[in-house]
Amino acid sequence: MTTLAAPTAVAELLRRQRAYWNTGATRSLDFRLAQLKALRTAIVQHQAEIIDAAKRDLGRPEFEGYIEVAVISEIDYVIKHLRRWAKPRKASLALSQRPGSAWVQPEPLGVVLVIGPWNYPFQLIISPLIGAIAAGNCAILKPSELAPATSAVLVQLIETTFDPAHITLVEGGVDTAQALLAERFDHIFYTGGERVGKIVMQAAAQHLTPVTLELGGKSPCIVDADVNLEVAARRIVWGKCLNAGQTCVAPDYLLVDERIKAELVAALQQRIQACYGENPAQSPDYSRIVNDRQFDRLVGLLGQGTVLVGGDHNRDDRYIAPTLIDGIGWDDPIMQEEIFGPLLPILTYRDLDDAIAAVNQRPKPLALYLFSRDRQVQTQVIDRTTAGSMCLNDVVVQVAVWNLPFGGVGSSGMGSYHGQYSFDTFSNLKSVLKKPFWLDVDWRYPPYQDKVKVFRKLIGLS
Repeated sequence: MTTLAAPTAVAELLRRQRAYWNTGATRSLDFRLAQLKALRTAIVQHQAEIIDAAKRDLGRPEFEGYIEVAVISEIDYVIKHLRRWAKPRKASLALSQRPGSAWVQPEPLGVVLVIGPWNYPFQLIISPLIGAIAAGNCAILKPSELAPATSAVLVQLIETTFDPAHITLVEGGVDTAQALLAERFDHIFYTGGERVGKIVMQAAAQHLTPVTLELGGKSPCIVDADVNLEVAARRIVWGKCLNAGQTCVAPDYLLVDERIKAELVAALQQRIQACYGENPAQSPDYSRIVNDRQFDRLVGLLGQGTVLVGGDHNRDDRYIAPTLIDGIGWDDPIMQEEIFGPLLPILTYRDLDDAIAAVNQRPKPLALYLFSRDRQVQTQVIDRTTAGSMCLNDVVVQVAVWNLPFGGVGSSGMGSYHGQYSFDTFSNLKSVLKKPFWLDVDWRYPPYQDKVKVFRKLIGLS
């Protein structure tokens, strides 16, 4: 662990990493692959501690704890494809540029900063690190202080796996984050909320540092009348109650065809009971809210509408039951912010056009879900809405497809990662044009008289 008590400590940390990066050691593909394999080995060796930390930080059941460890599947994917991604990417040339050759040469950015969140505190700092290593960078990691047990495991894992001049981790709160953000990095990758995302972007602007912001927002879940209600309810309840709703791509609210609302509510209620029993507080498979501040915020949202299912809560245990809420309007406070908890408002629509219009009147979400067997409905929603990602007839699982980009749009974030998209995010895709000496037609050199007609044809004018 590195404790950053003063700006000079931060500056020294960056100086050491820049010196290491300038040696060129991280550019070797063999080196990068070795580091990724070492990271994978360390995660496997520390899996018990990672899962235990998730339980201590968020009350996670063992099954959900393994979601953190599942990041090794992304490491495997990157290791398998890295040599191909790192190769020069040939580009075609227009007639006016021939003879010659052109390509895109991926190269490392340098020293990058990764700031992680508290909701998936291990996975969401290791996943961007995978891309940073694969692209050949040095990295400084700042885990969330709101998940201290996981942060302690990360300290041990990073210190015993990497040379600190290559990869290092610093713990701390707001002061540490501010000290880091005051420095010049070659890229900043932040996962968290919109408010802090703006602070990160403002700080990065002082150095013209590029940023990737993985934020959140109110991810809608549209439920058409033409669905398998039992399967839809099963998947919605799982996605909403995973980690007690503290998932950035969880369904934030339901927008249901009014003809099936009653049936869907009944199916959701049955599914909640099937998953967590009559009293979810006693279930070994249900997580807890991360801290008192988040608990109080969520309880404050419970006073709106009519609670159909759930609503029970216990501050001492930071427990809030899976809760279905009816009678919510678009202007209610619960619809003005990302819920990030196990509260699920249910709104209805009569016409699909109205549902699409309602979604489009609000900030672009990180994810959008549609349950429908009707291909025409699917096409309309895909073509007429915008979101960072979309999933048809399921929820959340799209984030584990490593050859799809994951990221937001608008206020839900900028930039993307996972798989090759991570590699590209942490790379400079340098354009290279190579020309021979053996042919040098003089059409572009002065004097220009009698060359205008030739030039017009070359640029596409008659």
